[in-house]
Amino acid sequence: MRSPVLPLTWHLARSSGRRGLHSQLLAAGAAAVGSFLLLVMIAAALGAGARADHTTWRTPDAVPAKRATAVQATTTTYVRHEPVTVVNLAQLPGREPTPAPPGLTGFPKQGEVYLSPALAALVHQLPASQLAARFPKTKSYGTIGAAGLASPDELVAVVGRAPGDPAVSKTAGQQSYYDDGMTERAPVSGFSGTKASVFTATDQGTVLLGVVLLIVPVIVLASAAGRLGAARREQRLAALRLAGATPRQILAMTAVEAAGVGAAGALAGALAYTALLPALAELPYGIGAWDTGQLWVGLPWLAAVVLAVTALITISAVTMLRQVATSPLGVAQQANPRRTRAIRLVLFIAVLGYISATAGNGGQLKPRQLIAMLMLFYGAFWLLGPWVVDRLGRIVGRCANRPATLLAARRLSDDPRGSWRTVSGLVLAGFVAGFFSVSTLGFEGPGHEGQVAVITANAADARHAAIEARTALRRVGVTATVDVTSEDDYDSLLGGVTGVIAHVSGGQEAIDAAVTTLTPVGSGRYPFTQEYVSAPDDTVIARIATVSTATLVLSFLVAAASAGLTAAANVLDRRRVYGLLRLAGTPLKVLDRSRIRETVIPLAVLAGGTTAMGVYGAMQLSKASGTTINTSGGVQLALCSAVGALTMFAAIAGSRSLLRRVTAGPAQTAD
Repeated sequence: MRSPVLPLTWHLARSSGRRGLHSQLLAAGAAAVGSFLLLVMIAAALGAGARADHTTWRTPDAVPAKRATAVQATTTTYVRHEPVTVVNLAQLPGREPTPAPPGLTGFPKQGEVYLSPALAALVHQLPASQLAARFPKTKSYGTIGAAGLASPDELVAVVGRAPGDPAVSKTAGQQSYYDDGMTERAPVSGFSGTKASVFTATDQGTVLLGVVLLIVPVIVLASAAGRLGAARREQRLAALRLAGATPRQILAMTAVEAAGVGAAGALAGALAYTALLPALAELPYGIGAWDTGQLWVGLPWLAAVVLAVTALITISAVTMLRQVATSPLGVAQQANPRRTRAIRLVLFIAVLGYISATAGNGGQLKPRQLIAMLMLFYGAFWLLGPWVVDRLGRIVGRCANRPATLLAARRLSDDPRGSWRTVSGLVLAGFVAGFFSVSTLGFEGPGHEGQVAVITANAADARHAAIEARTALRRVGVTATVDVTSEDDYDSLLGGVTGVIAHVSGGQEAIDAAVTTLTPVGSGRYPFTQEYVSAPDDTVIARIATVSTATLVLSFLVAAASAGLTAAANVLDRRRVYGLLRLAGTPLKVLDRSRIRETVIPLAVLAGGTTAMGVYGAMQLSKASGTTINTSGGVQLALCSAVGALTMFAAIAGSRSLLRRVTAGPAQTAD
């Protein structure tokens, strides 16, 4: 016998009317947003790893001298505060030809210079005395292809040298206290390095931090899609259950309807991600914009996200029907308020105790364990939220002295899980805001601004280089004083390495000109500045700042979208209640105020709690890392909280017109 599930599901979907269509469109919209954001987060994580892989060839992978075919010396110079990676290569005589570096058609010959497109544009833009003169003179520059670049905006140069050139000599690879991967030199036979550049090595880790903090709000949004129209669906299926439908048929009908809506929305989100790839690639992160191919996750990931969002929405919708299957008459009569039990509070305290005890050994925790702890924290608040909302509703109901407050309290206690879903996004976003607002890591640099340092092989060379530097700087019109440093001077810009330091006056243009002028002076290494010294720490801080800002913005936007969708769905689900209240003489203004207070009351308590915990977590992190708290973050925190709350209220207010339409003509719409 043919199953009636599919025909009946299709019939009920078509006959649900305009309000049923509204719920389905809202659910599909939530699924689309969830799918789109998940794909963007996956793309950023995978793309950051791909960008790092594109820089590994620049770090020389040393081989025994007998097997070496070339010498590679990679260093970094700065212009206009931007890092320029310079790869010096020299083919060893009498050895096999060395393979071409990634992005080049062949191994560079002596005197050849290859530039990335962004660096070539900068070379033609700036005076030669500030940049071009740092490289050997050539009639034309070669171009480094995308295979050798992590970003279209990256500044990279590959220079062909003679084997005896100072730029590839052993002194060119001499390490100072501050180098930390910025300068490397080794004999090589190819370009199979595994160590990423300083400027890309931390990109994927910081992106993953943001993904972990965003994944729960996105999942909440997608789950909310499965619960949109839940009350209407419960009433309809309860009637079918009383008419003789089996629990299996009820669950199958719900799963088919939710899966269809969820799949349509998730597929729309995937198509939007695909169409917006060129625009997403223009968003800067770290070293610059992206190649479009770096952000393409591939068909397997695309299909996996669509299926995951569809499954999440389906499971969310099916789990709402447990009461329909067991007690259809109670659902039809709305006789059983959805109470919560105190076991939630007990489990919450137990989970927090476990997290606190484990975090005491935070320095020994691996990144995966820290991520698991964060997910456990989110889960604990998700468990506690409905219980707090239920208790708040009861307490406020006893103390209410206004009709709107009393109505809000009754809704909180009658459906605490539904009320929690409305505010859960911003409650969880409060933790992110509290954590990032005061956790800006502060590493103070050595304080050598305005200085240009040149490394020399020994003290005698340093004295000679100082005379040469003074003459060269005077010739190009750069005002500077030049001092010689010794190996005992660890507090200088050279960090205990012999050389000379020029104290330059005249701003950034003068510093760039000084670096260019002093390039031939010394042991073959490029002169460096304060930016070179602080680059590793500055890079980490900049990535965390970027990810934290993006995470805050997206968290609040997702929370607002979730709240707006849930509020609109609640209006549709409660249209019978609202209609009866209008028939009883309740003004529309009172109904609208009760909706707002139904959000404000739990939001003030729960969001305040998670924000305080985020601040506490940031303080513990700063204490463990030996850094200082960002005391000015209080203003940022207050601003974030205010903007987040206003955004949520604006999203909820967007359904005010829907409330007016639902309650218009109450005699006809109150069922």
